[in-house]
Amino acid sequence: MTPSASITWKHLAPNPKSAYKQLYIAGRRIRARDLYGHFMSAEEPMTPEAIAADYGLPLEAVLEAIAYCQTDPPEIRADFEREERIMEATGMNDPDYKYGGKYKRVSPEDMARLLNS
Repeated sequence: MTPSASITWKHLAPNPKSAYKQLYIAGRRIRARDLYGHFMSAEEPMTPEAIAADYGLPLEAVLEAIAYCQTDPPEIRADFEREERIMEATGMNDPDYKYGGKYKRVSPEDMARLLNS
């Protein structure tokens, strides 16, 4: 069992409509990791209070999202790894992609494999 799986979160829950396995703010389409990213930003770190105000969230929800991410949950790593596999398969990691590179089509079978591996 992962550290985050053994904790009962008051403001966090999975989003059943998302391919991401990481937790979201319950009832909202806001990933906990997105809030944590604002908090840990090297360029412009935000206080939990500022994040809560920007997103219209209770401070307790933002603090819970930060605490969840600080447990280094494996589902966040798995989501990042899945995104990298998809970006590699579709050509989005190609250095020329943003300068008019071509998107590579991926078969439904290969996409299913990428999503589930």
